[in-house]
Amino acid sequence: MTITLWSVLIAASAGILLLLGSLHLLCTFVGERFHPRDPQLKAQMEASALVLTRQTTMWRAWVGFNASHSYGAILFGIVWGYLAMRQAPFLYSSWFLLGLGFAVLLAYLVLARLYWFKTPFWGILLATVLYGAGLFVKYGLN
Repeated sequence: MTITLWSVLIAASAGILLLLGSLHLLCTFVGERFHPRDPQLKAQMEASALVLTRQTTMWRAWVGFNASHSYGAILFGIVWGYLAMRQAPFLYSSWFLLGLGFAVLLAYLVLARLYWFKTPFWGILLATVLYGAGLFVKYGLN
């Protein structure tokens, strides 16, 4: 198996998402980084059911949404990192997977810009640039 520049760039992009997702998951369950600054708001979230169902609270949904969001970034990092480093011919022969990977990164980038804070935005921007550079190295220089 030959490691190429384009596969390293895609794997580096995936590694950033894996790192961001892992840190996000850690912050979801350890410490209070994702807690509201106002303790009364957390108490209200713990006591308030969703309109959709009374089977959960806003707080439990908040924790669950954060965890599942983390799982998505982790899954992207693992799958695209694996494909780039161990199954590069398969990945680069699939325009579907290449396009899907780029679309996922762009979607995360838009969310980060509109709703999140600077650190995930800059991390996802770097991941997107690395991914695009990997595609350019593979296909744009031929």
